[in-house]
Amino acid sequence: MRCFSVLLLVLSVNVWGHEVQQLQLWPTIPFIRGQDLCQYQDAYGRSKSQMSQDLTRDMIMLLREGANVQSAFAILSSMDDMANKNRALASAGLGMDVVLEGSFKAALDGVYRDVNPAHKRIAFFNPLPLIQVVHELHDQKRQGYLDQRYLNDLSGVVWGMYSFSPNCRGDVTVTLHIESKAGHTYNFQAQGTPETVMQPMAAQVFEFFQKTQFPSKVKYGDTTIDLLGAPGSPISHATSPENAEKSCAKMAGRLPTAEEYEFLSSLGDWSGGVTMRHEFWAMGQGLVMAPDLRNPSPVRKAEEIRSTEYHFYCVR
Repeated sequence: MRCFSVLLLVLSVNVWGHEVQQLQLWPTIPFIRGQDLCQYQDAYGRSKSQMSQDLTRDMIMLLREGANVQSAFAILSSMDDMANKNRALASAGLGMDVVLEGSFKAALDGVYRDVNPAHKRIAFFNPLPLIQVVHELHDQKRQGYLDQRYLNDLSGVVWGMYSFSPNCRGDVTVTLHIESKAGHTYNFQAQGTPETVMQPMAAQVFEFFQKTQFPSKVKYGDTTIDLLGAPGSPISHATSPENAEKSCAKMAGRLPTAEEYEFLSSLGDWSGGVTMRHEFWAMGQGLVMAPDLRNPSPVRKAEEIRSTEYHFYCVR
């Protein structure tokens, strides 16, 4: 029985300071079945010696219950055939692709409803008129015929695999691979029951593509802030505000002002900003932004804080 699958999603990417800013996924998610890891584990998870020992043990138990050798062997063969038949029936026919597609869309929309970011960067794209969608659904057809005209406007594809997990408890392992025209690849994996596995998958995809990217631009009043990040990582830390300031200078940038820290924190991690949380944030001229110390002001001198770690990112 073959149970690996290829998940093909089509996406459109708008570039602005970072490769991925907006994803539009094709509404249809086709699946191809492949290898069943549960059966593979059954066949190869034990040595021939172990399998022989297990068979001998079961045979002895049946003989002790009064069955003769021929009857015991028939019983064991029937039980094995029944297990294989049940697995074949469970995985036969259509429907798994519909379950995974529907649960992924529902889980992704659920994350967006809970977080409610200012801008939605992941959406499903359907170029068909609504009346055509209604007709296709009425005829029980999968929507989203992929026309060559729409392929020319797309900037990447997302594909993946699923398999029945080797624990043989009804779980599936799903892997997604997002590849752009520029050659960048992003990978996600989750495991769970067919009706729940796409929830952690949707959370991973949401977090990666919705989270603030570096570098990027943020509109700030009548001007624009360039979020540069920090050397080696989006957000870093230094032993002093002076060291953080030097790091930003080497990137042709500077540390944010108190007003910029506050504004970007109010946007949050999912709407283009950076949440300050409860850390100390380095500022220019040896000052520190301490969001938990509001009285009389969150702007303090480093001597008042006496911390060994100051978080920072650079702007321009």
